[in-house]
Amino acid sequence: MSTRRFQGFSRIPVLLVLLVALGAAAAWQRSGAVGDEPRKEVNPTARRHAEELSEAFHNATEVTMPSVVTIRSKTKAHPVSNKDRRNFKEGENPFKGTPFEDFFKGRDLEGMMPQPRREGMGSGVIIDKSGIVLTNNHVVEGADEVIVHLADGREFKGYDIKTDEHSDLAVVRIKGAGSLPAAPLGDSDKLRIGDWVIAIGNPFELEQTVSAGIISGVGRELSSIRRAKFLQTDAAINPGNSGGPLINLGGEVIGINTAIASNNGSFQGIGFAIPSNQVKWVMNQLINKGSVERAYLGVGIGEVNREMATKFGVKDGDGGVLVSEVFPNTPASDAGFEAGDVVTKFAGQKVKNPRDLQELVERVPLDSTQKVEVLRDGKTMTLDIVAKALPKEFGNLERRVRPGHGSSKNSDSFDAENLGIEVAEMTADQAEELGYKGYSGVLITSVDPEKLAAEQGLREGMLIMKVGRTAVKNVEEFKAAVKSEDLKDGVVLHVRTKAGNRFVLLKE
Repeated sequence: MSTRRFQGFSRIPVLLVLLVALGAAAAWQRSGAVGDEPRKEVNPTARRHAEELSEAFHNATEVTMPSVVTIRSKTKAHPVSNKDRRNFKEGENPFKGTPFEDFFKGRDLEGMMPQPRREGMGSGVIIDKSGIVLTNNHVVEGADEVIVHLADGREFKGYDIKTDEHSDLAVVRIKGAGSLPAAPLGDSDKLRIGDWVIAIGNPFELEQTVSAGIISGVGRELSSIRRAKFLQTDAAINPGNSGGPLINLGGEVIGINTAIASNNGSFQGIGFAIPSNQVKWVMNQLINKGSVERAYLGVGIGEVNREMATKFGVKDGDGGVLVSEVFPNTPASDAGFEAGDVVTKFAGQKVKNPRDLQELVERVPLDSTQKVEVLRDGKTMTLDIVAKALPKEFGNLERRVRPGHGSSKNSDSFDAENLGIEVAEMTADQAEELGYKGYSGVLITSVDPEKLAAEQGLREGMLIMKVGRTAVKNVEEFKAAVKSEDLKDGVVLHVRTKAGNRFVLLKE
């Protein structure tokens, strides 16, 4: 009995403890937080704004996705082409991007086996309901067969493919598909850094993939594509996205996804798209003419940095483009351009850098007369230039100078120790061999690796044609010109190099 009483009595405090604990738990749940703090509710206004943004993403994507296509390209095995041989000789492996890239590094193309059969995949967007698809040139370039896979599952063979390698754009036609959903092209000039954008495409063969981000930069330049300024975005772009649309929240195409900045070949936060206004200009010419006609000046051009601007009389912040060379029998030579001119305006618009000038020039109507404002010897003057079509091979006219042959010392030489170079008279044989025939100046035969000249990129075999504004045809003239210049103020040298003419500023 006593044992049972003990047991029965001992249950009372346990029961009380349980009741207290349950009450405390209920009270904690009602309070919603440790320390009796009330549970915070989601701000209804903030949630509504987020849901509205989410709905905007959904609507833009839903409207555009039916216009996005997958493009598969097939290239048959074929012999090594002359273009491949030329690229290989110039240091570019023609098998780059294929499983054979490493195998052919450093090998001779003579007697090489044919290029293997290749297949690739990219994206595209329908821009005309009749069946015109826009994509990148590199998606379809050299393909023997192009298959366009529509969002509704149908497939069509592409035909009448027109490409423009300079802007990396292409148009592909398909027929028999009926009336197709076409995406409208928006106005890329209205974009601002921070605007929301959506990329749609087929990365890693995952069709109809959507990624979102913002415009993180405008006016970007890529060395691999010479005639386009790019939009930069942090919307994820990966292999397979090429040729697909970058759209705004209104469902308008404001760019064509083209490239990424990456150390491993995949997206790392920086992608690039060709702006829609550039796309419109190229696309219309490809559709209507089959190729792109660009106007040109016929000059070699370069940047004007702050120190160079001082030497050429350009006001700080005004920008401009420095003319380093004027090619004969071109619109520029006919208009009276001279090396050393700084182009500040073209067709009434200010010019800040070389890409600005290039973009303005190439889009003017052919045979039209345009006014160009230049700064020459510190004075502003206006030249009239008649726009002509860029010759097909003009971009490939870079002088292929073979370096290293100017190092033989001539008896008539001069060591400009303060500059860090030694120069000599140029013989007729050297002019022929180095590609300087028709040019006059003194040849750089030695460069001190620890002096100013080396720091600014001067090398043996380069030809100095001017010191400041003084043309030099021999060593004596070079000596006199150098003596009249002061390194503290800066000495401008006009030199001829492997890639053409340029100005070099040496300053202590």
